[in-house]
Amino acid sequence: MEKFIIEGPTRLCGEVTVSGAKNAAVAIIPATILAQGKCVIENIPNISDITVLFKILRAMGATVRVLNRSTVEVDTTYIGEPVVPYELARYMRASYYMLGTLLTRCNRASVSMPGGCNFGVRPIDQHMKGFEALGAHVSIDSGMINAQADMLLGAHIYFDVVSVGATINVMLAAVKAKGITILENCAKEPHIVDLANFLNSMGADVRGAGTDVIKIHGVDILHGTTYSIIPDQIEAGTYMVAAAATGGDVLVKNVIPKHLESIIEKLEKAGAVITEYDDAVRVARDGELSKVNLKTMPHPGFPTDMQPQMTALLSMASGTSIVTEGVWDNRFRYVDELRRMGALIQVDGKVAVVEGVPQLTGAPVRAVDLRAGAAVLIAAMAAKGTTEIEDIEHIERGYEDIADKLTVLGANVKKMIVPEKPLQAAL
Repeated sequence: MEKFIIEGPTRLCGEVTVSGAKNAAVAIIPATILAQGKCVIENIPNISDITVLFKILRAMGATVRVLNRSTVEVDTTYIGEPVVPYELARYMRASYYMLGTLLTRCNRASVSMPGGCNFGVRPIDQHMKGFEALGAHVSIDSGMINAQADMLLGAHIYFDVVSVGATINVMLAAVKAKGITILENCAKEPHIVDLANFLNSMGADVRGAGTDVIKIHGVDILHGTTYSIIPDQIEAGTYMVAAAATGGDVLVKNVIPKHLESIIEKLEKAGAVITEYDDAVRVARDGELSKVNLKTMPHPGFPTDMQPQMTALLSMASGTSIVTEGVWDNRFRYVDELRRMGALIQVDGKVAVVEGVPQLTGAPVRAVDLRAGAAVLIAAMAAKGTTEIEDIEHIERGYEDIADKLTVLGANVKKMIVPEKPLQAAL
């Protein structure tokens, strides 16, 4: 078992470079299944979710060749059975994007129900609705999602709720469907635009990504391509919040500032001074943190994946902040961990009332999911004393070399291997 040991408080200063976007990569890598030819993907983040995806592709017969630390060549010419087993899919939710790509390529697909972070019910009914509208038959049997179609035909599909996963999955299924597909009430996140750009670089005809209506003209063939993934909006936001929470001064490099607008707005209200450059943002704070109310919403609103990090910051702000979760049902499970560190937070359903305290205190805590882990890491760097974070595998699903990057900024973060405690025999 591995854990992070953090000595605080720390003031983060210096420069940090953001890696490629996790949420774009986990959609683009499955999309290589659609190519007739090799795909070279650049700016891939070196995180465990990506490692799992490559294991899935290799298990299905693809060749994955690492060209350098952030560039990989994928050849899916010899993909075999269109089945993604539970043993691999259980580690990450994005494994379900294999449904759209395998259904398109093989006319059938079987993928086990996905894993990943557990912060509420995340149904796949909108994915199934989209596949069925394109002409597929979809069923769930013994924990496997099965989809089959003689031919996929373009259709007009309206999503009942805004869903990033369904928007991506139905896009993947529709790019080679015969005719025109129109998707309405689509998610508009930057990684959806990135996926559309990747598909178009392979010869697809996807228009309107980034708006709530996407129009897809089906094509017969998609070819190989070379493509660079966008910077990770959430990784950038996490370092920005960490800088503000610790009263630091950090230049966050390799970002697209437009993707960070909602995060910048809330951090400035909280007391941070932010300077935007072409591909970087500087975040500094030397005054008090101020209370802020925020509600997470689909893009371009404040991202749900930044809510835990901001709540950690607001637990040290002067006054009372109200944080409303507008996307998921159960994303405040991490609050108990912040309370161990002295935070005063009350949760009622989707609303958290955060009473700021002058100083958090180090304590043993857990990373209950990916972004929750980032939140307790931020709190630990601002807290007085020693914090030990267990279950850090959740953090490493989405942040490349986070301990090393924070250490360069001046944090006292050590990664340690600790022996598993033996189970005691029942008396």
